[in-house]
Amino acid sequence: MQNNIKEDLQFFNELINDLINDELDNPISKSVPTSELNSEFDLGLKSGPAIDEDFKRELKKLVLSTPKSSSKLFFNQLFGGRHSKAILGDLLAVMLNNSMATYKIAGPQVAVEKEIINQVNKLIGYPEGCGGTFPTGGSMANFMSLVMARDKKDIEIKNKGMQGKLLVYTSENAHYSLSKNTAFSGIGRNNIRYIKSNKFGKIDVSDFKRQLINDIENGFVPFYLNATAGTTVLCAFDDIEDLSHICKEHDIWLHVDGAFGGSVIFTNKYNHLVKGIEFSDSFCFNAHKTLGAPLSTSVIVVKDNRDLYNSFNNDASYLYQTDDENYNLGQTSFECGRRNNALKFWTLWKALGTEGIAKIVEHEFQLADIARNYVKGNNDYTLYSFDDSLSVCFNYKDFEPEDLCTKLYQHNKLMVGFGYFHNQGFVRLVTINGENKNENILNFFKVLESFISQNSATIKRRKIS
Repeated sequence: MQNNIKEDLQFFNELINDLINDELDNPISKSVPTSELNSEFDLGLKSGPAIDEDFKRELKKLVLSTPKSSSKLFFNQLFGGRHSKAILGDLLAVMLNNSMATYKIAGPQVAVEKEIINQVNKLIGYPEGCGGTFPTGGSMANFMSLVMARDKKDIEIKNKGMQGKLLVYTSENAHYSLSKNTAFSGIGRNNIRYIKSNKFGKIDVSDFKRQLINDIENGFVPFYLNATAGTTVLCAFDDIEDLSHICKEHDIWLHVDGAFGGSVIFTNKYNHLVKGIEFSDSFCFNAHKTLGAPLSTSVIVVKDNRDLYNSFNNDASYLYQTDDENYNLGQTSFECGRRNNALKFWTLWKALGTEGIAKIVEHEFQLADIARNYVKGNNDYTLYSFDDSLSVCFNYKDFEPEDLCTKLYQHNKLMVGFGYFHNQGFVRLVTINGENKNENILNFFKVLESFISQNSATIKRRKIS
């Protein structure tokens, strides 16, 4: 096969048209069991080139069979929808293919990233001297915050390794990445203290205080608290302001993981959910979760840019050959060969303005209200989540949620997940596709109820005490 960019882009356009049309007719892709993958698709890589027509046919089949995360019936994970302006930026980033390590190889794209970081810092109220970067995702953002907190507590750990009794604190409902990150950073998983949550899924501040005092009395060194702006299951927002006072008193780094719900910083209507964010030491959010940007569009900002530099800079004379160090982004990021994930966010933000971004977020909360009101108004449903949340958690009659969600997927009806809180399982409807309308939310329940009506005998029942 020839390397022909114009011809391949033409085929790309054909594939995209087919995908968009197929999403309308078949919003849920056929579920293919893992045992049938190799018989369903020709995925084998061989020594010789594929015949052109075979290549195109198999690629099209693969594309149309992939779960459609932007369809009107996809409510499964913490991402959804696609905004054309963000896609434009991402496609251009692919074609330009710049690494974001230095100004010499990225040019004005460095200024694009810096502008986003500066504007985000202004939104949350960080002072001059702050900084940030675009990590590969929320897990990496959380990891970077942990490393910075570790090094700020003891800079010698970078060279000598862990020698003290450092402790990390987080909610029992926090993202699972923290466990991995403590292992990677040398802190150790056994040095995590999990804080109880209240009935709303928020950190129980009194339990945090209790554990903290007990640990200090026993000779441990608390140094890091991971708070969450939008927990994975309930989309709960920890009380950042109250937690910040405790962290300041005990010299603890406060990181706010806003991967899911952090985009509320763009809207005056909902930014009260992260009240006190300006008192944190670092904050991250994912534009690919609530703003329609393609994966991955993650941002981490830091109150003091020196913390990024101290933890992630490494001298490399062959690399940093531009006079202004502030424009050599590889000195403040974990990766060196880092793709340009800023451009797609910039094209989105530039095109819509901050007000337009705010409207996306507010619309998604409105969609959640539509879903919650439907559940509240129907006696066949039980609601487990709360207002000001992008997750609507419920059960329908006595049907077991895990089995129900699995069968909806297997029968190509809906993509929706399930979750647990305080040992209670439920269906978790996530309303973060900004392209959805009110009628799409109501249609979700119509499809759900119709499927149950036709298949009730095959769906497991849960025990109700």
